Amino acid sequence: MSKRNAVFPAGRQALYEMHRYSAAIRSGDLLFVSGQVGSREDGSPEPDFAKQVELAFDNLSEVLKAAGGTFDDIVDVTTFHTDPEAQFGTVMSVKDNVFPNEPYPNWTAVGVNWLAGFDFEIKAIARIPAAV
Repeated sequence: MSKRNAVFPAGRQALYEMHRYSAAIRSGDLLFVSGQVGSREDGSPEPDFAKQVELAFDNLSEVLKAAGGTFDDIVDVTTFHTDPEAQFGTVMSVKDNVFPNEPYPNWTAVGVNWLAGFDFEIKAIARIPAAV
């Protein structure tokens, strides 16, 4: 069995310690990234929805980078939306900038009624082979 190793991006450990979870867990060459939201530096939700989505993807990128990966390493994505019908166009616009080329990762979008003050959250699984 592979050992679990926690991965944290620089500068956000206090958030994870306060809520007692890891930004990501690496097991072998798989990285399981916890849900990332569009928080401002103080941890509060970005009120502008488009910017909130961009920040969530930026935060995801920082976790991937801390593990030695990029968006190209992602194989599976789950997103959570408080108002999917109204928000989907904005999310797709950001998604298309992040994943412009095939093959696209698997994607599951889920409508929810609560995200702790946020309107969008993204979690992912990536395959990041160890450096040889």
